Amino acid sequence: MDPDLLVVLVAALWGAATGALLPRAAYRFSAPSGEAWRERCPREHPVRGWLGRARCGQCAGGETSFASRAADGAVYGHRAAPLALVNALVCTALAAATGTRPELAVWLLLAPPGVLLAVVDLRVRRLPDPLTLPLAGAAVALLGLAALVPEHAGEWTTALLGALALGAGYLVLFLINPAGMGFGDVKLALTAGAVLGWYGWPTLMLGTFAGFLLGAFYGGALLVARRAGRKTAIPFGPFLIAGAFLGVLAGAYAA
Repeated sequence: MDPDLLVVLVAALWGAATGALLPRAAYRFSAPSGEAWRERCPREHPVRGWLGRARCGQCAGGETSFASRAADGAVYGHRAAPLALVNALVCTALAAATGTRPELAVWLLLAPPGVLLAVVDLRVRRLPDPLTLPLAGAAVALLGLAALVPEHAGEWTTALLGALALGAGYLVLFLINPAGMGFGDVKLALTAGAVLGWYGWPTLMLGTFAGFLLGAFYGGALLVARRAGRKTAIPFGPFLIAGAFLGVLAGAYAA
């Protein structure tokens, strides 16, 4: 079998498997700003662990069908299948663009928490610190390891500088207009800057621009649909992540 095709297939399986583990974490992290992470299901039964399906065994009782479990409150939060599908598609696209280069391992490790952050921000407009800051450190450290492996296509120094540059840029935007951008976006920008900077400054600018463009399109669509006003705040994290994803695809394909 062609090595590139094998890599794509493995990446798709990895994406599906890891994506299926995200629903419980998505539910627990989807607490409004200022509130503690969720520790109980909607019917107040304890939720144990962070990975796995968002399903309460105590609520399920003796019901066996999905419809019965959902109606009875056993299933809460996101279902596993959509998250598995989205994460699989993301990982497949990254593998197709990157090929067998060592940085692909970094992209595949960062993809699941990126999808998780996007889901949480869309639900409650909150980017959890336990995810954003460690993710930035992991991105820089993992890219540093990838830079030691032959046949890599990026530069670790530019990744580090990109993280600092994009983080600083978002910090300025936050200080200028705190109501329009959360500090979680500033911390997430460190990760985006690192992964985009790996492929150079043009990729960093492309991914950054793509994120703002996607956010503007989303906000404009809400205005047209009369679901938001001019001063309505929107979650920007998903668009920051999507822009970084598109930038990495372009940078990997061009490298």
